[in-house]
Amino acid sequence: MRRLAPLPFLLAVALVLASGAPGASAEPVRPGVIVAKVDGSIDRTMAAYLRDWLETAEETGAVLVVQLDSAGTLDQDAVALAERIHDASVPVVVWVGPAPAQARGAGLLLVYAASLGAVAPGAGIGPLEPLDLVQTRNETLPSGEPLAAMVARWAAERDRPAPEIPTEPVPAQAALDGNVAQVAAASVPDLLERIDGMTVATASGPVTLRTRIARAEGESPVEVRFTSPGPIARVLHAMASPAAIYVLLVLGLAALAFELTQPGFGFAGFSGIGMVALAVYGLAVVPFSWLGLVLLVGGVGLLTADVLLRRLGVLTGLGLLAFVAGSMLAFRGVSELIRVSPWLIGSAAVASFLYYGFALTVAVRSRERITSTQKGLVGLVGETRGLLDPEGPVHVKGTLWRGRTMGGPIPPGTRIRVRGLDGLVLRVEPEPEAPVEPSPKALSDPAD
Repeated sequence: MRRLAPLPFLLAVALVLASGAPGASAEPVRPGVIVAKVDGSIDRTMAAYLRDWLETAEETGAVLVVQLDSAGTLDQDAVALAERIHDASVPVVVWVGPAPAQARGAGLLLVYAASLGAVAPGAGIGPLEPLDLVQTRNETLPSGEPLAAMVARWAAERDRPAPEIPTEPVPAQAALDGNVAQVAAASVPDLLERIDGMTVATASGPVTLRTRIARAEGESPVEVRFTSPGPIARVLHAMASPAAIYVLLVLGLAALAFELTQPGFGFAGFSGIGMVALAVYGLAVVPFSWLGLVLLVGGVGLLTADVLLRRLGVLTGLGLLAFVAGSMLAFRGVSELIRVSPWLIGSAAVASFLYYGFALTVAVRSRERITSTQKGLVGLVGETRGLLDPEGPVHVKGTLWRGRTMGGPIPPGTRIRVRGLDGLVLRVEPEPEAPVEPSPKALSDPAD
């Protein structure tokens, strides 16, 4: 028992050592770097992803490296996001790379707001305006401060020369000469090597960067964590694009139109619902024209109506015109960088004409011929060519059909009779065997 007596004391000491001094948990055990990849337009999903990792970097005391390739925000407050980076309590390094990455609009504003701007050789920088891909000009902010004045103020707070503001895309060297970026690096490891030991300004004061990856024994290790949006976030980010929304709408409506010409509801219908649902999410993120959307959907409706009427007439022509007009107007207000390509619209119009005008019409007429043929099979006798449990192949009138049993399972090789139709499926039941009558000779033979 005397050997066990020190246990409470030892446990208390262990708890004190584990807890440490107050506030010690906020100090990182070793230097850390978080590399967050921001690719494409900065929509709602991407902006939330960037803010989350910025908060994580502040909580852990890590350096945040933003690997950037963006032409601007998409219906998001670009200035608020840039100010969040400028006001961060930890160093934020924005690296435009790898080549041929670009930083335009709000992407370039993030470079100005960062503690340190970096660029890869071969990357493109600028222009700064418009910040958002659904706006035209941002010369004056809501606060009344000119955009150029805000950029100059940020540079002064970082003790850096006032940077140039390009009005057109410039190469990486011009960005370095114009004080837009301070470091050139071809890759993330190259960047971490070059900025190691540099002192940068943050909202909480100057910080000396510790980013060099240990290469020799005895060097302090630096933990580098590479991050990117998760699978769901990547899907939602991909949907926040006019071209993706347009393709999903066209394909989804085509799948639903196909289901209208078929009995029941199958895989094409569920696929169409899924694609339209993703397109609806995209429409909630990307500004669009209601007139254009109504014309596009209405055009598809007219094309489908002509298919159901089994003809290629006036409705098809009007539907095609409405489809093209709606395609051109739906995302007319967004930047040309993300606007739906005229080539895509033209290809979709030709494909829709061939699909609705010919393919679906031929499919409907073929199904009607098959249905009329099936109606003539009711009452005929055939044979199962496989197990019906409840469906399987049946051979009737020299042709193989899909049959469905009206009772229990029917084994292969059983004679069946067609009793009805379920769309394109024959409803069958076993045909009872006819009783065998004895011959007169058998009846007269007393031995039997």
